[in-house]
Amino acid sequence: MNCPCGSGLLYLNCCQPYHLNIKTAPTAEALMRSRFSAFVVADADYLYETTHLSKRKGNSKDAYLKSAKNTKWVKLEIVSAGYDVVEFKAFYLNQKFQVEVLHEKSNFRFENGKWYYVDGKFY
Repeated sequence: MNCPCGSGLLYLNCCQPYHLNIKTAPTAEALMRSRFSAFVVADADYLYETTHLSKRKGNSKDAYLKSAKNTKWVKLEIVSAGYDVVEFKAFYLNQKFQVEVLHEKSNFRFENGKWYYVDGKFY
């Protein structure tokens, strides 16, 4: 299957190696894309492990799993990507099967050789 992150690559050659801990995301944008894909495939462990330690308290694995399973994500669009900030639009279907958009500018932190999601500002 094509990777949900929109790279145009197959999932097994794109985000799956990150999800399986074979590789670590080399950039904040790569982590953002892999986290979007993790929501699509309901990989709560990956979402939790790539959330910065300081922000995990409010983001349990169960909460990530519930969110992933209750949302039909359909497309990711990267608006801009810098060293540690990624602005994106994530498209999903609401309960009436209408497309809605989550627009966020996310902050990431590189620590101990890995990227982590810290927080974001919604638009």
